[in-house]
Amino acid sequence: MITTMEEPGKPGTVLKDVAELRREIMDVVETTQVIDIHTHLLAPQFGEASLFGIDQLLTYHYLVAETFRSSEVTKEQFWRMNTVEQADLVWKTLFVNNTPLSEATRGVVTVLNALGLDPGAPDLAEARAFFRSRNLSEHVDFVLDLARVSDVVMTNDPFNAQEARVWETCADIDKRFHAALRMDRLVNDWPNTLTKLSQLGYRVEARGSAKTAAEVRSFLSKWVAGMKPVCMAVSLPAEFRFPDEGARDWVLREVVLPTAREHKLPLALMVGVRRGVNPALRAAGDGVGRADVGALERMCAENPDVRFLATFLSRENQHELCVAARKFSNLMPFGCWWFLNNPSIISEITRERLELLGTSFIPQHSDARILEQLIYKWRHSREVFAESLCETYERLLLSGRAITRCEIERDVTRMFSGNFQEWVGGLPSRTPMEPVAAIEDSRQPEETVVSGY
Repeated sequence: MITTMEEPGKPGTVLKDVAELRREIMDVVETTQVIDIHTHLLAPQFGEASLFGIDQLLTYHYLVAETFRSSEVTKEQFWRMNTVEQADLVWKTLFVNNTPLSEATRGVVTVLNALGLDPGAPDLAEARAFFRSRNLSEHVDFVLDLARVSDVVMTNDPFNAQEARVWETCADIDKRFHAALRMDRLVNDWPNTLTKLSQLGYRVEARGSAKTAAEVRSFLSKWVAGMKPVCMAVSLPAEFRFPDEGARDWVLREVVLPTAREHKLPLALMVGVRRGVNPALRAAGDGVGRADVGALERMCAENPDVRFLATFLSRENQHELCVAARKFSNLMPFGCWWFLNNPSIISEITRERLELLGTSFIPQHSDARILEQLIYKWRHSREVFAESLCETYERLLLSGRAITRCEIERDVTRMFSGNFQEWVGGLPSRTPMEPVAAIEDSRQPEETVVSGY
């Protein structure tokens, strides 16, 4: 039965019937807008770097790796093909000669079906004609609306020359696309980055020094002013330790964390990748390793005034991450990253987080690299998240606590967008935007050298 002070389906309705409760949860999860807090998408203003369309969808590295498991084409032959030829091979191998049962292939089926295209077509002629007919700007509007994504957080590398030209010249980047200042080259490839910074005119030295740290922080501050990022972000290997010896630890302590503190930017850590497990697969060749969650705990403890977002690539790290988040209020777990982005694992992780953290986490991000992936990644994730939430609310109901639709809406909104907005202090506006090249140089005078990294 439903005990109600209003009409059924209204926000103030007290839900005591399991079936009605499930219907309300499903509806709220389906219709609530989400902020996608980590993607590799770029706004249309980035031109050819903004990827969309059937050929890009099919040559995504998940599908490339899967194709080699069911095709006799060698890796050398595959990499000699152009994108269209590669897409044709992937389609024939995974969608015509085999049933698309994997999550990556089912995702393409979901996208094609949502766009009114035949996922069982013998070739790609219809799909290619459809995408050729699309205006990119209008198509972005259509996809975001279909995925119910209000805002997208990009991945922005300040050392990428193609991206830098856009930031330096374009003052009209789509307001729904927000920057994340990516730290990977700086943190994980210090020797080569040092050379690049020197070429850009920064007075940096191989050995760690206060002068070098000030120079690199100045470089980052320039990009913070131009990009107006919502956070800084870095992906870290499975062997990451904190504290540690070497360049990575020095860069984090002397450059990245002080910059995060100065500009009040959260630092997103994505931990657990093993690069180049099979180099012949190129972008598809990375693997997964169990990481040390204790390193994250020590970082949180030493930097209580810095907010951290964290996700781990290994399934085995998920329980430790939840426990760590219970101990550190400056730690926000987010998403089911990369190899975890499969319904069975998303379900397990989401239930575990609900049980340990209530609504104080961010359940998912898409990690999308191609625009249309937003459609399937959010559609599939919403389905799994809704089921997890139904189970959680039902247990609460059976324990004697009735729920209202208003409470469901509040909880889902908090997890889909509210937690992130609170964590980053709101989504910044880049209008009007000051071109990066025009920002005044704020480098500091030479200071004394400190030892080591």
